[in-house]
Amino acid sequence: MATAKKFPFVKMQAIGNDYVVLEALKGPIANPNHLAKRLCNRRTGVGADQMLILTKSRKADFGMKTFNADGSEAEMCGNGIRCLARYVREHGITVKKEMVFETLSGLKPIKILGKQIQVDMGEPLMKGKEIPVNLSGRIVNRPLKIDAKDFRITCLSVGNPHCVIFHEAIREFPVERYGSLLENYHLFPKRVNVSFVNILARNEVEARVWERGAGETLGCGSAACAIGVASVLNGFTDRSVVVVMPGGKVSVEWNAKDNHIYLTGPAEEVFRGELKL
Repeated sequence: MATAKKFPFVKMQAIGNDYVVLEALKGPIANPNHLAKRLCNRRTGVGADQMLILTKSRKADFGMKTFNADGSEAEMCGNGIRCLARYVREHGITVKKEMVFETLSGLKPIKILGKQIQVDMGEPLMKGKEIPVNLSGRIVNRPLKIDAKDFRITCLSVGNPHCVIFHEAIREFPVERYGSLLENYHLFPKRVNVSFVNILARNEVEARVWERGAGETLGCGSAACAIGVASVLNGFTDRSVVVVMPGGKVSVEWNAKDNHIYLTGPAEEVFRGELKL
């Protein structure tokens, strides 16, 4: 009888967004979609919102592959990439404090600033076909009725598609019901991440996020970036804003000079273990 192979993993989190991190610098990991579903299961696996795989890259210092809890592959993850930056430093893989990761949504520069890690998320995409959304032009404060409820949606891509809805009573709002309906709505051909946002001040908002393929999470970095941009587009905030989520806070700056979004926040290792594969 063959002995199961042991494979090391690390559990990490950033503002409550949690990940199983696997290292594949010596070769690819087989069937990652199935493995993500297995490992991210909170009852029969390790438990996580997503699985991250650290890979080699010919274009950057490292590569990053991101798989949601349902096994689908995501283009980008703002909290996840900051976790990987912390991982490569703390595990002695690099001594650099500035590095670049290759993702499905392009190259993402990272800076380690003590306990905080900043990622340049690039420029937001705001036209319907770019996001993608089956609507033309920019989608800012557009009316949408779903399940007999009226919403105003603002949509954009920060490497992955987002729909932002401003609503004052988000703490009592049924995010699971409407997040799921919106994620799978026919307007969004690649599904969508949905954020419900309450404006607290010109420089602070609070939010709850329904992540595509994972459900409601305690935090989401790319959603925070989308929220920052959407808040500016709707005239609610300045270009620098603190986004408060159930798992913690991150800072988002939509820079007026280069049009890039900069996401800054903490990331930490939770524990290490071995998988039987």
